[in-house]
Amino acid sequence: MNIALIASLRGLPTMAEEGLAIVFFLIFAAIVFLIPVSLVSAELATGWPKEGGIYAWVKEALGERWGFTVIWTEWLQNMVFYPTALAATAGIVAYGFSPALAENKLYTLLVVVAVYWGATFINLRGLKLSTIFTNVGIIAGLAVPGSILIIAGMYWVFSGQPLAIPPTFSNFIPDLSNVKTLVFLTGVFLFFSGMEVSAVHAQEVKNPKKDYPKAIFMSAIIIVSLFILGSLTIAFIIPQKEISLTAGIMEAFDKIFSTLGIHWFVPVLGVLVAIGLVASILAWIAGPSTGILVAAKNGNLPPFFRKTNKNNVQINILLIQGAVVTLISLVILLMPTVSSSFWVLTVLAAQLYLLVYVMMFISAIVLKYKKPKVDRPYAVPGGKLGMWITAGIGTVAAIFALALGFFPPGQLKTGDIFLFEGFLIFGLVIVIGLPQLIYTFRKESWIKKEKTIEINK
Repeated sequence: MNIALIASLRGLPTMAEEGLAIVFFLIFAAIVFLIPVSLVSAELATGWPKEGGIYAWVKEALGERWGFTVIWTEWLQNMVFYPTALAATAGIVAYGFSPALAENKLYTLLVVVAVYWGATFINLRGLKLSTIFTNVGIIAGLAVPGSILIIAGMYWVFSGQPLAIPPTFSNFIPDLSNVKTLVFLTGVFLFFSGMEVSAVHAQEVKNPKKDYPKAIFMSAIIIVSLFILGSLTIAFIIPQKEISLTAGIMEAFDKIFSTLGIHWFVPVLGVLVAIGLVASILAWIAGPSTGILVAAKNGNLPPFFRKTNKNNVQINILLIQGAVVTLISLVILLMPTVSSSFWVLTVLAAQLYLLVYVMMFISAIVLKYKKPKVDRPYAVPGGKLGMWITAGIGTVAAIFALALGFFPPGQLKTGDIFLFEGFLIFGLVIVIGLPQLIYTFRKESWIKKEKTIEINK
C-alpha cells in the first residue's frame, strides 16, 4: 500500500533534472522526511484509530480551528497537485502523435481541464466504478511502463550507448553551496508525501511495534530504489537542458526505442503511462474532499458543502473542487513554458503539503504531553525524547524544503521573478487565511442537527 501511494512515474523527470546528484537528495529526503512522517503518523493512527486521519489528530492536539485548517490546506494542496499530474499526462499523450505539443501551453491546458472533469464525473458515479478504473490503471500505467523504463535504462548503460552525464564520482556529489541546485529538493519532498494515508492501517498488522516499522523501512528502500533507477535512466539518456518536466519519460522511451528500431512501441507506452497518471488522479479526487465533508458536518462550513448525491458522493464539494482546479490550471498560460508552469505548481503543492506535515509533527509532540495515557499500539521509539527527535527532524526538514521553494531553479526559465514569487506567496496566504476567516465567522446554523423520532406510547 505504501508503494502504491507514493511510487509514481510523474516525478521522475523532475528528479532527473538534478542529474546524478539526485541519488544523494533521494536518500537524504528519505532519512529526514519520509521515515519521520511514516513513524509519527503510525503512532497517531494507532492512538486514535476510530477518528483516523490528520484532521482528527491535529484537532485533538491543537483544537478544532487548526484541525479545520489542516484539512482545508490538504484539500487545497490536492487542487494544486492535480494540474501537475495532468500536465504530465498531456505531455506524455502528445508523444503518441505530435511530440512538439508536449510544450504547447494551450493544448496542455485543454487536456488538463478535460481529463480532470472526466475523472470528476467518474467519481460522482460512486466508489465502485472509480476503483475499477484505478486498479486497472495502476497495473497497466505504473508497473508495466516503470519496469520497461528501468530495464531499458540498464540496457542503454551496459550496451555502451553514449551517456548524457558521465557516471563519475564527482557527478554524484551535489553542489550544496548553490541554492539554485538545491531547490528541486522541494519537489522531491512532494513526491515522497502520502505515507500518512496508510498509517491508519498500522494497528491491523500482527505486531505493530515490530512489523510496522519493518514495513516502513522496506517500503522506503523500494520506493527510493525505484526513484533512483527511474530518474537515473532519464538523466543518462536525455541531456539535462533538454529534459521536459512533463514528458521526460517519453523522451527517454523515444530515444531508446528509436535506437532499437522499434519506435512504434513509444506511443503504446505513452498511452499506458497516461492511463496510470489518470488512475492516480481518480484515486485522489474523492479522498481529501471526504475530510472536508467531515469538517462540514462538524459545522465548520455552510450546509451547502454537506450535500451528497444518490451514490453518497459529496457532489457540491467535488464541483467546487473542479472549478478551483480549472482556475489554478490557467497558470499554464502565464508561465514561459509548460515545464516552468509545471514546476511552479509543483512547488506550491509541495509547500502546502509541507505545512500540513509541520502541523502534524507539532500535534504529535503536543499529544505526548496532552494525552499521555492514550494507548498507542505503535509508538515512536524513545518515548517523549524519541518523538522530539523524530518529529523535530521532520519539522526542520519540512521548513527547510518549504523555504527552498521560493528560489527559482537554475535549470528552468521561470520568467519574471515577481510573478514566480508572487504566485507562491499569494497561494500560501489565500490557502492559510481563508480557513481562519471561515472559522472565525462560522454560524451556529451550520452545525448539523440530528433528526430525532418521537414515539408516542
